[in-house]
Amino acid sequence: MAITLSRYRRARVSMALLICLALPACGSLLPRSSDETRMAWQEFDQARQSIEQIIPYQTHRAELLADGFDPYRNPAVTILSWPELLQKFATADVLKTGILDSGLQACLAAGRRCTGLSISVRRIARQRQGNFWLDSLSFRREVLVTGWTFNAVIVFLDDLAIYRAFGGQPKIEEVLITRNPLGPIQAWGDSVGGLLLR
Repeated sequence: MAITLSRYRRARVSMALLICLALPACGSLLPRSSDETRMAWQEFDQARQSIEQIIPYQTHRAELLADGFDPYRNPAVTILSWPELLQKFATADVLKTGILDSGLQACLAAGRRCTGLSISVRRIARQRQGNFWLDSLSFRREVLVTGWTFNAVIVFLDDLAIYRAFGGQPKIEEVLITRNPLGPIQAWGDSVGGLLLR
């Protein structure tokens, strides 16, 4: 009887150790996702530097197309027509006060000879973290969102770049937490509640 009890205890301790070792590994089973624009830039500063290298009234469109700003090959680049640029930059207050950049003033005065490129890049990663079982059973879901966004505008008069500007968010780091006290029953309750309210 003592031998059987001893084996039983050893089996329980072994099982408890196995579970303790397996639980941290379960975190790697949680889903991950990403949202990114295919572009050579891996970091915000790389994107910023490539835009800052554009010298107004010196850099030509052909140089930029060769450097990867080709809208026909790069999904991050959009062609802007003169009406789109007009809508983007020509507000009544700005035109009255004359504070518009000289390159933009030349663009607006040139009409259809003025075109532009808009660059929009996103590198966002979403990684679920925390307890595998609480997440799987929908009691508590924790998502770490990291990455950066970048946007820029380049304005051309004929084939000469006359204006450039950039912006964006150099660092994104957020934690999104969703708690459902009823776990998997919560979604079922929400569905039934919606049906009853109809």
